[in-house]
Amino acid sequence: MKSYLYLLVLIFVSMQFCAQSNKLQFKTTHGSFKVILYDFTPKHKKLILDAIKDDVYKDALFNRIIENFVVQGGEHDYDIAQREKDLPTNEHHRLAAEFDSRAFHKIGALGAGRDDNPQKASFLNQIYFVVGKAVSVTDLDNIEQKKSIKFTKEQRETYFSKGGLPRLDGDYTVFGEVYEGLDVLLKISKLKTNEKDAPLQPVFFEIIEIKE
Repeated sequence: MKSYLYLLVLIFVSMQFCAQSNKLQFKTTHGSFKVILYDFTPKHKKLILDAIKDDVYKDALFNRIIENFVVQGGEHDYDIAQREKDLPTNEHHRLAAEFDSRAFHKIGALGAGRDDNPQKASFLNQIYFVVGKAVSVTDLDNIEQKKSIKFTKEQRETYFSKGGLPRLDGDYTVFGEVYEGLDVLLKISKLKTNEKDAPLQPVFFEIIEIKE
């Protein structure tokens, strides 16, 4: 009976995510993968859809790659800092964080980068994908105690079965996930990099909205 109920839960969760409204294809120099955007993080969804229409990510690069951590692309932290260095803080444009228990840092999650601003607001033109690592019961228990948070049953089961980066939950906005071609993303995450985590060979990508 428990197995039957668990199967029903998995089917319900799968249907929930398949029903999301917008899907993207990431075409890279190492292959393509597909992403679903969450309807329950609407501001971040709109941000990237608008960015695609405005060619913000045209000839974009995955410019920071850390195996077992993230593959990051778009505007680099350094470039943002240089652009904003002479601007007052109130002119550092950010998007307010959108945290939802259904959006967490499992492997394949799509998140928005940010600096150390206290509001945890996102950069407008920087994204990352979680490649993460295995997660144990002890890992989650320690994070819960340290951050005074509580992982849901779904989060715990997903982290135990797939892995990820739970320590980032509640600090960075997740607004989508890879649903096809995860192997391409994982291959990119293993590319050789320099001391600044930049790949030795440029990894270009473009984003196309999938019309169904």
